[in-house]
Amino acid sequence: MFDGYTASELVSILAMQGFAGLILFSVFLLMALGLAIIFGQMGVINMAHGEFMILGAYMTYLTSTITAEYFPGLFAGYFFVAMLVAFITAGALGLLMEWALIRHLYKRPLDTLLATWGVSLILQQTYRSVFGAREVGVSLPDWMMGALPLSDTIEVPINGLFVMALTLVISGIVFLLMFRSSWGLQVRAVTQNRVMAGAAGINGRRVDAMTFALGCGIAGVAGSAFTMIGSTGPTSGQLYIVDTFLVVVFGGAQSLLGTIASALTISQSQSTLEFFLSGSMAKVFTLLVVVLILLIRPQGLFVLKVRKA
Repeated sequence: MFDGYTASELVSILAMQGFAGLILFSVFLLMALGLAIIFGQMGVINMAHGEFMILGAYMTYLTSTITAEYFPGLFAGYFFVAMLVAFITAGALGLLMEWALIRHLYKRPLDTLLATWGVSLILQQTYRSVFGAREVGVSLPDWMMGALPLSDTIEVPINGLFVMALTLVISGIVFLLMFRSSWGLQVRAVTQNRVMAGAAGINGRRVDAMTFALGCGIAGVAGSAFTMIGSTGPTSGQLYIVDTFLVVVFGGAQSLLGTIASALTISQSQSTLEFFLSGSMAKVFTLLVVVLILLIRPQGLFVLKVRKA
């Protein structure tokens, strides 16, 4: 397998595979952060989560097109506006979905699975009707193009570095919201004991709605990041939904640290195996190992410890 490669070439190839794994980790984590909030904290199986990501991608595409057409002088910074538009749009749709559908299905996880799967089909057809069946791509600003040379044989794409930096920032914001704010304290209180949280004066309905909207909004930001590494189509979200659920479950449904560790483990394993196997076989092998580990440790890598009376 390694015939014809020098030691420096092998190091370069493995380094590039590792960096590709970090980019995949960033996409997985951005997707999984929103799902960890919705599924881990609320127990809602949102099969439409991938479609919220694609909504963010389409909003980025629209922002790119409008900026290039009417405000070309601002094109260099349009992506930051696009991320904000993606977050607000996906969050608003999530808020509407929670009010119209999800709030009636709490404590009925199988019903939420079926209902959100139906919503995902509706959103896919809506995207197909509005944007067409063909995939679309965004034009990136010049400063996001090209690669940063680390050595004579190793270069890393600048847009990949941006995705990684964005993931770091979003992860930090989610951590501060969930563990260093009064709102996060309310979310965790409602998750652990809804009755006692209500007795303490916490509005559980409002917490539910805002939590679901936040998770969907983060998926929209993940969609913006997705446009930098792939094209956008009506069904593109389905390519990541299984991996995203697996990341959340493997890491521990209510653990932010577990989600990060799980995304890193799965992405790096898959990227490294792609050097030895085909892309599809690498994914199959990675998922098989994860499933076997879950059979041994069904609670995931990290478990949230709660004191009980």
